Amino acid sequence: MLASADLLLSTRGEGDIVDITDKVQDIVRSSGIKAGLCHVFVVGSTAALTTIEYEPGVLKDLSRALSVCAPSDIVYDHDSRWGDGNGRSHVKAAMVGPSLTVPVRNGALVLGTWQQIVLLELDTRSRRDRQIVVTVMGE
Repeated sequence: MLASADLLLSTRGEGDIVDITDKVQDIVRSSGIKAGLCHVFVVGSTAALTTIEYEPGVLKDLSRALSVCAPSDIVYDHDSRWGDGNGRSHVKAAMVGPSLTVPVRNGALVLGTWQQIVLLELDTRSRRDRQIVVTVMGE
């Protein structure tokens, strides 16, 4: 069996980290699938998905780590070519990745107590509308 749904949400620009765990769990529950996999994918090349403890300290640590890996004060060839100033956004998104897969057991996501699914908004624009495709596969 297969079920799919889109999550549509707006972000507040670069650095916004949005907990989407409950919304993904709602899709899993409504799918009727009891055992299988839930695949979550963000459409676009300047956002990413991961799991993390959604706690202010670790969220700040993650943002700082990404800014060390792709700092804002260096020249990016992408910016030189396109002039949009989001070269670092593309690099950060590629490093984290656009998707993740979570097991489903007893009709629920299998996540640790302190583990949430989050969207990382990495684009330099002040606001973005994002589409997240959630696909649940199983029986």
